[in-house]
Amino acid sequence: MTIYIDQHSYHYEMENLVRLFFPNEKIVTASGIPENLSLPCVITSVSNSEGKAVIFTRVCINDFDKQSSTEVNNDDPDFEKTAERAMAVCLYELLCELTGKCQPWGILTGVRPIKLFRRLSEKNGEQYAKDYFEKELLVSKEKTELSAMTEKYERKILALSRPESYSLYVSIPFCPTRCSYCSFVSQTVEKTKKLIQPYFELLCKELVYTAKIVKDCHLRLESVYIGGGTPTTLSAEQLKVLIDTIRINYDMSSCREFTVEAGRPDTIDEEKLQAIYSGGADRISINPQTLNDSVLEVIGRKHTSEQTIKAYELAVKTGFKHINTDLIAGLPTDTLPSFVSTLDRICRLNPASITVHTLALKRSSRLTLQGQGVQTDGAGCAADMLRYCEQKLTGSGYHPYYLYRQTRMEGNLENVGWSAEGFDGIYNVFVMDETHTIIGCGAGAVTKLKVPGGEELSRIFNYKYPYEYISGFDEMLKRKEQVREFYDKLS
Repeated sequence: MTIYIDQHSYHYEMENLVRLFFPNEKIVTASGIPENLSLPCVITSVSNSEGKAVIFTRVCINDFDKQSSTEVNNDDPDFEKTAERAMAVCLYELLCELTGKCQPWGILTGVRPIKLFRRLSEKNGEQYAKDYFEKELLVSKEKTELSAMTEKYERKILALSRPESYSLYVSIPFCPTRCSYCSFVSQTVEKTKKLIQPYFELLCKELVYTAKIVKDCHLRLESVYIGGGTPTTLSAEQLKVLIDTIRINYDMSSCREFTVEAGRPDTIDEEKLQAIYSGGADRISINPQTLNDSVLEVIGRKHTSEQTIKAYELAVKTGFKHINTDLIAGLPTDTLPSFVSTLDRICRLNPASITVHTLALKRSSRLTLQGQGVQTDGAGCAADMLRYCEQKLTGSGYHPYYLYRQTRMEGNLENVGWSAEGFDGIYNVFVMDETHTIIGCGAGAVTKLKVPGGEELSRIFNYKYPYEYISGFDEMLKRKEQVREFYDKLS
């Protein structure tokens, strides 16, 4: 499919909007409108005349050939923003008519809708934000109310951050097996076992080196997150050394939350949990994704639902008060009754928080490579699963504390973190809101340097893969000096 872009710079937004309706199509953009159109196509243009600009869209797909236009004042102080939104609305309405489907998030295509909702609320009040979402962005009432509820809890967490705050992310890019939906830079233990120990040793060196830099920059640590991959692919002794390295070298006195993503139940044992707990980590995540064993097999997980329950009970016995569980709505072969059963069983465990993701099929995932496409029907099974989540979890004393979206999601839906009172995952909010600097260590980690009070981010990339990380380690340490240079300029 071709999107023709004529006399405007909104190609990125128009392409993303078309992808909401045709996520499995190959889409290309072209400048100008030729005499001979390449079908199927979408045409978008802006033509200026005295005092006004005409926004024009046309959709030519199969037997559907319709157009829409509107006018925007040229003297509008926010002309570009207004014109882009007007074009998106025109195109969206045509695509809804063509497909017979409307999107739950309307014309919103961004990852962080709550951040936008907060800006609108701070400027003109919550009711204005709700009206803008529903009337100007065409977001459903259901998703607008979810946004408003989530933003209230996010706001409390954001207020904890200071100008000198930062959070630490540590990457363990190894997993027992690769899930069929996964596109993360994680490596299976079977293929990379010989790399784990040299990687681990260098990671500890990077943490020590980085700790000296953040100390010199007088930064304040708010949260630590050890993620991956699956950090519990490390041995108990390695986990102990890793956590001790962090605890000894970083000032933990201000740290509000220390998370270790235990992830796969088949990597969890008593010795590892004790190493994590004794080291001072106060939040772990045990991620079943589903408690349907046949679905687990389909997605490439080599554990059972019973192993999840036993791992959870073992974590409770060890002493953990904040255990998060991750679920995924829309997994292959899963059904609404199966998902309902999973959530009900998880709720009976009474976890402090539950994160509900919607399946997102990235282009490098095995499911995508095998030809499975994104299901676009927002009123379908995944949407029903999320509706049940909201009903069940709000009725069980949970509230939404963070929310984000991804491309190529089933039904164009969302991911939501739900928690019991007092158990919000603050790192999740800080990183999704881009509240303050995130210092990343390990393969695939990205350091994001944030100017206090500003929006601009400066990024420092670590090498993606463990073998690159090992061979290019000295270069990465040199890159970390950019943290010092960044804060020197601020001061």
